[in-house]
Amino acid sequence: MQLTLATDDTGGPEIFASPQGEGPSAGIACSFIRLSRCNLACQWCDTAYTWRFDGDERPHRAGVSYDRKANQLALSPLEAARMIDRFEPRRLVVTGGEPLLQAPALAELAALLPEHAIEVETNGTVEPHPRFDAYVEQYNVSPKLSHSGNPATLALLPPRMRQWASEPRAFFKFVIAEPADVDEVLFLQRAYAISPDKVFLMPEGTDSATLRSRLEWLAPLAAGHGFKVSDRLHIHLFGDTRGT
Repeated sequence: MQLTLATDDTGGPEIFASPQGEGPSAGIACSFIRLSRCNLACQWCDTAYTWRFDGDERPHRAGVSYDRKANQLALSPLEAARMIDRFEPRRLVVTGGEPLLQAPALAELAALLPEHAIEVETNGTVEPHPRFDAYVEQYNVSPKLSHSGNPATLALLPPRMRQWASEPRAFFKFVIAEPADVDEVLFLQRAYAISPDKVFLMPEGTDSATLRSRLEWLAPLAAGHGFKVSDRLHIHLFGDTRGT
């Protein structure tokens, strides 16, 4: 069994150490593994190199497609575990793409890293796999709103939303581009009885100026509804780059 990973700027597997930039663990030193492939297509996705390969006509605002061979590679769970174990942080963030598409191989990886706390970033459309789920400490669930370009019939599946809302390890992180997006969050939060203190609102953007501008109006909106705000710390530190 193998894992399909994204590549970094050198063409090697995108496995790295960096502060977590988003959500409830922001600022914590972590190791990361970025997997390739996604079942959704967000038009503002900042990791389109994990899914928008040549021939993929799903829309993206940059209009760029990527060569699959140059941006995707396979590693065994053992090879990946050895690379991850070289880094000091013993908190592993599994991200993508949509990592839960590869949950059986991730279960093998997790079994090889017993000292690591595992945090998963997911779009919330894939049911947790029992074997891998047993190793997960935290889920960062990021349901995609209408401005992502994904139809709700693909991105907001009621059985999955109910499941994540009742999962005590799950936090919700919504990407916000304009104030009207918060109304969608409120609808989902009420429809699925998501506790407000589990909700993070994060500005969409891949540069510091855009993030700061949006945070000016987003922070008071979030506070007014009892939600939390997430910045994108890695963007401020490193820019929109791979391996960060």
